[in-house]
Amino acid sequence: MYAPKHFLVEDPQILGELISQYPLATVIANLHGELEINHLPLMLSKDGKKLYGHIARTNPLKQVALQAKRDITAVFHGPQAYITPAWYPSKQETGKVVPTWNYAVVHASGLINLIDDPEWLRQHVSQMTDLHEPTYQSDWKLADAPEEYVQMMLKAIIGIEINITELIGKFKLSQNRSPAEYAGVVDHLKESSAPNLQDMLRLMQKP
Repeated sequence: MYAPKHFLVEDPQILGELISQYPLATVIANLHGELEINHLPLMLSKDGKKLYGHIARTNPLKQVALQAKRDITAVFHGPQAYITPAWYPSKQETGKVVPTWNYAVVHASGLINLIDDPEWLRQHVSQMTDLHEPTYQSDWKLADAPEEYVQMMLKAIIGIEINITELIGKFKLSQNRSPAEYAGVVDHLKESSAPNLQDMLRLMQKP
């Protein structure tokens, strides 16, 4: 990933926070010389060294984990927003401005393994459910579904583990602009009610 120094983020805590807030990853691997791309919700381990998830047993990603070259990259996409040059004070001063796009992404690269353990799968799905249900003011539990149905669904999936070898982030948040232009972007973001712009504002205002 092209990441100029002023956009590069390597702090594991900051990167872990983005992964937790935006857990749906674009997972990219090489399967027999061709790209295999999936979109999967993943969970970061407490020590930040592993990612966990699950896939359908028929997913070709399963074959990636069984081949000699098991390298994989998970891309987590955070807030993103188009930035108009009209927000820069220099537009009025010189006119020498162009649009850009602000965004935050995290790349987690490592080796993928399969976890074919019914008890682990049940615990994993329960943990993922318990983590996300409160966001929707809901308290649904895996145990709320009929046990026979749960068993059938669990048999159709297999767990995956990604042992992270590299964790890197690119947070392009107007850091390369002057203080006045940075402030101009923030001020205009405050005026918008668009969800993606409000997400960008919160990220830019983080200490």
